[in-house]
Amino acid sequence: MKQLFIYGIISVAVFLAPASGAESNPPNIVLIVADDLGYGDLGCYGNKENKTPAIDSLADSGVLFTDFHSSGPMCTPTRASLLTGRYQQRLGPEFDGALSGKTQRSTGLPHGTVTIAEALKEKGYATACYGKWHLGYEPPWLPPSHGFDEFRGLASGDGDHHTQIDRSGNEDWWNGESIAMEKGYTADLLTKYSLDFIQRNQDRPFFLYLPHLAIHFPWQGPDDPPHRQKGKDYSKDKWGVIPDPGNVSPHVKGMIESLDQSVGAVVSSLEKLGLREDTLVIFTSDNGGYLTYGKNFRNISSNGPFRGQKTEIYEGGHRVPTIISWPGKISPGVSDETAHSNDIFPTILGALNAENTWEDFDGYDLFPHLENQTPLADRMLFWRMRDRSAVRDGKWKLCGIGKRLELYDLESDPGETKDLSEENPEILSRLLESWEDWNKKMARSAEALRAE
Repeated sequence: MKQLFIYGIISVAVFLAPASGAESNPPNIVLIVADDLGYGDLGCYGNKENKTPAIDSLADSGVLFTDFHSSGPMCTPTRASLLTGRYQQRLGPEFDGALSGKTQRSTGLPHGTVTIAEALKEKGYATACYGKWHLGYEPPWLPPSHGFDEFRGLASGDGDHHTQIDRSGNEDWWNGESIAMEKGYTADLLTKYSLDFIQRNQDRPFFLYLPHLAIHFPWQGPDDPPHRQKGKDYSKDKWGVIPDPGNVSPHVKGMIESLDQSVGAVVSSLEKLGLREDTLVIFTSDNGGYLTYGKNFRNISSNGPFRGQKTEIYEGGHRVPTIISWPGKISPGVSDETAHSNDIFPTILGALNAENTWEDFDGYDLFPHLENQTPLADRMLFWRMRDRSAVRDGKWKLCGIGKRLELYDLESDPGETKDLSEENPEILSRLLESWEDWNKKMARSAEALRAE
């Protein structure tokens, strides 16, 4: 496997000052985020069952990461991190997990937090979010309040892929800040909006944020039946019509292949309009996939060789498929370097060759690596989801589940099968101390934000 290298720059501009290079001819940005897509769900990551030719082709044209991690093992946390370039824990403990549609409808991504869309809008970009938001359920917490000119899609964490009804029985299909229901399969509608946006903005730089709902439950491929109806509570019946709960895979396969078709349509549109070499395309997932759910549902997704699944801090919960492609600027290859959701925002700004005027990112600018194979600076990465925690330092990973601590050598044991904590007490102690220092830092940051 070809080894590429990354150079990390923690401090990158949000409010961008003029610079040379790409700044004079800024690239379009297309950021596609799959939902619950596991590391092993795509052909380019070794899956033999799901047909994903469009995403595989995207990988062939860019850099495929083998050690890329979502900031959290659930939806809301990673989306907050990805859009801000900062650990979601800086926003408060409510961002450790998914925002609840029942108890947290009156909160969302803090307005003082700068997003990718706000930064790019400052530079004259047209901005759109088509898809799943899950960073606030109603105005003023929706995308138009966070730098997006246009928003079509769902505010909640999951909706019926055919009826667009959320698990509480609410209509959840928005146009801007108003409900605007529309018939159609969710992935198809989001693709339609995206193609129209690209067409309308082909003569100016644009930022298309396309956070798909697929492959989140309800597990419904295009040919599966609708499930939810307005006015009914589906909190105990949220998975869709699954005749064989022991084998959910056929339904998920349809969703993955629908997702692939959407990616293919977007890339094809860029090519037809002569925009492909002017566009940075990033594809990633918000967390790992479910392998099982509850007592009944089995054979759902694939996390390849990695232990664990969505909601867990083992590798299967947060090591995700990620591809970054920009023909003519980024040479195709495979990167085994460790990267993170926090890196997306600074990397986009790095692609613009923007001067640094703001120093508050937790992520690295990966663009020097993508363009020139520049090495990555050392760093630790941290995870926290309520009583679950993890810290990564090179090959070593400390996992905390409640009061239980486990230590793994990911270089020799990527599947996290052998706990080495007893054999390496000094490493265990060092990583635990680092995590506790980081956790205190996040708490101070959240307190400062609340005090503003």
